[in-house]
Amino acid sequence: MAHPDPESWMWERAREILERADKLQRHFFELRGSRDLRPTWEPPVDVFEKDGELWILVALPGVHPDRIEIVIEGGVLSVAGERTMPSECRSASVHRLEIPHGRFERQIELPTGRFEVAQRDVKLGCLVLSLKKVT
Repeated sequence: MAHPDPESWMWERAREILERADKLQRHFFELRGSRDLRPTWEPPVDVFEKDGELWILVALPGVHPDRIEIVIEGGVLSVAGERTMPSECRSASVHRLEIPHGRFERQIELPTGRFEVAQRDVKLGCLVLSLKKVT
């Protein structure tokens, strides 16, 4: 169905895109309870499949690789850890706080089958995981 007014259609489409972006941002910063009932935040993820491998990117800027826990159990990949506030900022007055700190946890349902972590790396603020299917 053609829209009679292309300009109105473009503005409506732009509004929809902005609403989706706002919803994603709220989801990213939404506090949740973890399994041990501590408040957590959920990092955004991308999941790709290529040649039988799953590639998972988890946005974790400022998180030290040693502070990242990875567990695969019951068809679910769990990525958890903590992003600490730099010590220089702990006693400072806050004017804006948009980057989440503290405990994070993200569960990602995996496709059918058993997987194991084949590769783990942190590149440009993202955890990059390669999962291979175990036969």
